[in-house]
Amino acid sequence: MEGSLEKDNPFLLPLNTEKTFFDGFITVLGRDFRMRILLPPDGQLKRARLCCCWQLKHLLSGYEHILKQRLQQSANLVSFILELKTVLEVGLKSRPECRSIPPPKYYYQLISEMEILGWDKMLFLDMEFQTLKLKAEDTSGRQHILTIKLRTKHPTEAPGCSADLPVPLVITWTPQSTLEQLHSQFLLTLHSLTDFWDVLDEIDSKTWILEPEKPSRSDTMRRIAIGTNVSIKVEVDPRHPKMLPECCLLGAEHVVTPLRNKLNTNMHLWNPDSSVLHNLQDVLEIEFPLPDTHEKSNFNVECGICYSYHLDSAIPDQVCNNPRCGQPFHQACLYEWLKALPSSRQSFSIVFGECPYCSKVCLPKTFSTLYYYHFICHTLFSSMSSL
Repeated sequence: MEGSLEKDNPFLLPLNTEKTFFDGFITVLGRDFRMRILLPPDGQLKRARLCCCWQLKHLLSGYEHILKQRLQQSANLVSFILELKTVLEVGLKSRPECRSIPPPKYYYQLISEMEILGWDKMLFLDMEFQTLKLKAEDTSGRQHILTIKLRTKHPTEAPGCSADLPVPLVITWTPQSTLEQLHSQFLLTLHSLTDFWDVLDEIDSKTWILEPEKPSRSDTMRRIAIGTNVSIKVEVDPRHPKMLPECCLLGAEHVVTPLRNKLNTNMHLWNPDSSVLHNLQDVLEIEFPLPDTHEKSNFNVECGICYSYHLDSAIPDQVCNNPRCGQPFHQACLYEWLKALPSSRQSFSIVFGECPYCSKVCLPKTFSTLYYYHFICHTLFSSMSSL
């Protein structure tokens, strides 16, 4: 038995004359795994002990019951090692990532770089030592997270980096680069976006935001409540956050038209040295409802068709232009309603139908693959207008 064992596993050697203590390596699919086998004096496998390196232990996770069964039933150590190799082959083929475990130099390099950067900046490190999450602060004290996926040939290969940013994260990397330099580049990116986040933080704290409900640091759009069923979407440019943003007024035409006219007339008053929120109020000649003095429920009006506020990620943004109606709808709900009406008619991308509430003629219109709905009360008017 021992001769066959040594022939098939030349790096797994007996360490005593009784040959009950084996230590060394077994080779599977070109990879070597360290293991140790302790047999009882009678050489029976039933009471044998198997010790292995952490890579082998990780690979055999989930196969413990099979190993225990084979130790009980294998005729000898040779047959057990053969079956162990079969299990390892299955495990390696089902876990391709296990084939590229970094060499020891990789871990030494990683620990050395983290000691220079500072362990206080690390938020997370996975079990494979390949995914890190580092924290950083911008100049206004906001916390940000940089996720790094290291390659097995680090630092020769550039790592993958991601963060919650409104612009692409551009990283310069050479084989001589370190995690400290990577973190420094991330900080420079954060500093360049400080004004952008300052603008949005002020809007978030001093107005009622209808969309998105839980904005992330990468979101550039805010839909701000102006009044019941009236709001404005602003798209802030991350590179030029204090300039006039793209604006889109939403609501009934008899309310939106005066606001649109003021926006067009007062656009020249925009002052880049003033805050975006202050500028918006100046050019629109309004004051946005404050969170301290208004309830958000005043602006969260349910859709008149599905009777809910949320439809997937959408909220009601189409409003009947009849001043006596003013019922809001989801775009999708209104479009499906009008399509189903026997009296509705369609001309190219335009559908004509009646408002579900006031029975006045409604006109949803397609634009850039989205349906912008328009209502008519005695005369044709639009429920959405944009700058």
